[in-house]
Amino acid sequence: MEKSATTVGIVGGTGDLGAGLARRLARAGFKVIIGSRNESQAQAAGEALKALGDSSGWGALNVSGASNPDAAAAADLIFVTVPFAAHAPTLESIKGSVQGKVVVDVTVPLVPPKVARVQLPEGGSAGQLAQIALGENVRVVSALQNVAAAHLNSDDTIDCDVLVTGNNKEARQQVIDILEVIEVRGFHAGMINNAAAAEALTSILININKQYKTHAGIRITGV
Repeated sequence: MEKSATTVGIVGGTGDLGAGLARRLARAGFKVIIGSRNESQAQAAGEALKALGDSSGWGALNVSGASNPDAAAAADLIFVTVPFAAHAPTLESIKGSVQGKVVVDVTVPLVPPKVARVQLPEGGSAGQLAQIALGENVRVVSALQNVAAAHLNSDDTIDCDVLVTGNNKEARQQVIDILEVIEVRGFHAGMINNAAAAEALTSILININKQYKTHAGIRITGV
């Protein structure tokens, strides 16, 4: 994969998860556009990440900020990292900008305040809802629901695996290849319907994290 030739958009990139993902991808050499509903906040986040790269000795990071639709339009591949309450309006705002592209949906359908309880939506999963909302011309891939933002925002090796689901195997493989660049193992986990399993696991991990004061993930063994 030619990292410098791949532009990645992070829709909702000013939140903890999106910021951590932007950090990992930019440090790995990808061109990253941080998106937000507030363009000035996205631009500030981009400047902060570039400053962090300079102060940490990572070298110059190719990062910028834009509105969510503009970030999606300029990117080759888009990650959606927004809370479930903002999921539907965010997808509607970028729909015209992502046609023909791969969109990686990282959203988990958590319903506060009972986020430690599995509460999947009527549509089955956030990943399935994203595929319906964006249309069949968009290859939706669901991934990264079980990786804590704290891991992405650290400099440590991420000690967990990622279940990657989606209806297009080539798109799944593209996401797995990107995860490999940031030293995370991704696994083909079937069609987008199976996103429900990864999304549901997040609430279980929240319970484990509370009980054991950690940021637990999952591991696939025997492969």
